[in-house]
Amino acid sequence: MVMKVHGSVFSAPTMRVLIALHEKDLEFKFVFVDLRAGKHRKELFLALNPFGQVPAFEDGDLKLFESRAITQYIAHVYEDKGTPLVCEGKANIFSWMEVEAHQFDPAASKLHWELVYKSKIGMATDAAVVKDDKEANLAKVLDIYEARLSQYKYLSCDCFTLADLHHLSALTSLMGTLVKKLLDARPKVSAWVADIMTPPALAKVLAMRNQQ
Repeated sequence: MVMKVHGSVFSAPTMRVLIALHEKDLEFKFVFVDLRAGKHRKELFLALNPFGQVPAFEDGDLKLFESRAITQYIAHVYEDKGTPLVCEGKANIFSWMEVEAHQFDPAASKLHWELVYKSKIGMATDAAVVKDDKEANLAKVLDIYEARLSQYKYLSCDCFTLADLHHLSALTSLMGTLVKKLLDARPKVSAWVADIMTPPALAKVLAMRNQQ
């Protein structure tokens, strides 16, 4: 049976799963969930994800939700397909995946809300929030990344892994904002971003977005 991803290509978590599937060269069916129409709160979708959040994932009889759990499933179950996404020294991968989830993403998500999404819905950006999250939170994380990337090509090791992939959806949205200056100010981080944002998998997901 063909795998199914239920979600929206404009959702960062959904993008995360789609990129992983493309990295693995796996066949899947994308099932669009109209968030504006509230389809994620309908009984049919709640049977896949009881929290009513995208994405939801099906592989045969298996049903999963939470994007990072889905990408780990894809990386490990289909380890022999496409890009490895895991390598030796898995403990480091797990550590840096947690860093992305609990250190990088909260600040990046707030900045996305203020700098990207608010303008789309006609709301004013809160400059104080941007200043706090840009300078106090995200900058601190990026300083740690700069030190780490001075030792390794990628965050967990010298191979591209899930720890790097999980950043792509947020970075894609923020590269067109003032956050780019924070990235550019750190040479190792800047080189890392340029590297991980070039793979065909991301381009394929962005092409899916352009078709919506």
